[in-house]
Amino acid sequence: MPINKQQKEQMLQMLKEKMSSSQIIVMADYKGIDVQAMTKLRRKMRESGGELKVAKNTIIKIAARELGLEGADPYLEGPTALAFGMDDPVAPAKVMNDFIKENKKLEIKAAILEGHIIDAAQVKDLANLPSREVLLAKVLGGMQAPMYGFAGALQGLLRNLVYVLDAVREKKAGEAAS
Repeated sequence: MPINKQQKEQMLQMLKEKMSSSQIIVMADYKGIDVQAMTKLRRKMRESGGELKVAKNTIIKIAARELGLEGADPYLEGPTALAFGMDDPVAPAKVMNDFIKENKKLEIKAAILEGHIIDAAQVKDLANLPSREVLLAKVLGGMQAPMYGFAGALQGLLRNLVYVLDAVREKKAGEAAS
């Protein structure tokens, strides 16, 4: 269905706004996906804190150029869906990757991660990263391990000091009794 100039301008402004506020923009070819599957993908994207939009490649190219995001043009061929990740740069990549595993119809073209183009393989690597919470837990565990070791060492030293003092007390008590 053709869209008029005003609708194109609105779409351009909306895309520029989304692109400038997103940490990641995943570009995917959605050829062969029916409406029901696309609705499911949109819902999963919203649940993860992202958003999925479909736009004409020419409008996406104009928006990217106006925002200074160079290098996206070669990936803007055929039908293109854009997944925007506002808060978590990994979530849209994970949702897309999981959707591909389930449906085998979507194909990731590339992504714009904080202003830099990354290819499909790098997007898949990003999707395979553990969640933010798991990474934070690992960092916290790594920070706590030396403290636990230090506390254990101090506890051992204090225990040894108590044993030495107890031995000295017993020795003096034995000498006083003799």
